[in-house]
Amino acid sequence: MKKSVIALTSLALLAGLCAPVVAQPSSRAVETFIVDDFDNKGEKNVYQVMAGTEMWTWKVQTSRFIDKENGYPKMDYFEGQPNSLKALNKNKEETPKVLGVKTSYARKGENWFEVYPEVDGKPYEIPFVGTCTQIDFWVWGANYLYYIDLLVRDADGRVHTLPAGNLAFNGWRNLIVTVPGSIRQHSRLRSGPTELRFIGFRVRTDPDEYVDDFNIFFDQLKYTTNTLSNIFDGYELKDVDFGDSSSSGSSSAREAK
Repeated sequence: MKKSVIALTSLALLAGLCAPVVAQPSSRAVETFIVDDFDNKGEKNVYQVMAGTEMWTWKVQTSRFIDKENGYPKMDYFEGQPNSLKALNKNKEETPKVLGVKTSYARKGENWFEVYPEVDGKPYEIPFVGTCTQIDFWVWGANYLYYIDLLVRDADGRVHTLPAGNLAFNGWRNLIVTVPGSIRQHSRLRSGPTELRFIGFRVRTDPDEYVDDFNIFFDQLKYTTNTLSNIFDGYELKDVDFGDSSSSGSSSAREAK
């Protein structure tokens, strides 16, 4: 009897293993978006068109001891790109560019500067699609012991500083920053913010490092995200119009009286 039970169990397991695999619905759609390749100064890029965002430009602001008398900080676009990206530009007609910043401070200490997007003369925060898992970018270091961070704003309005490492190296390096799962990227409220936003780059000097004649260049800012993470059954009803605008609401109130 025991042998019969064992035999039947074995047959059942074998049948289960041989059964055709049925695809299960997935809520993951991992994609990588290039936010800015810094090639087109003052022109709308592919990401801005896809995400329906504004056309931004890049600006720089610094701490108080910047050498303003000699025109610092200086920012401009220059021809160039990391060797690893050259294979991706074989069919491009325009010459690849990078964004460069040069600084010089009057004294050593806790100096810093921020590179951030701007629209119509005001700081602009770039929205990320879906749930972002990592942000990466190419940066050219001049082997100064400076530190670089990313600034992002979560769905609750809090600003987070994501350390990206130091700049004590020569030439180009691809820096990858993991976005902690503890950062809320979608508001729990129906009408709340639905995305993480990129505020800008922050570069900090080591208190004992030299602070004159510093150069840095940026290229290809991008991020990896799960685009379906915040999509649910009935998502299209989230922003349905009930006709309850301020005008209609006030008229309804008058009729109720």
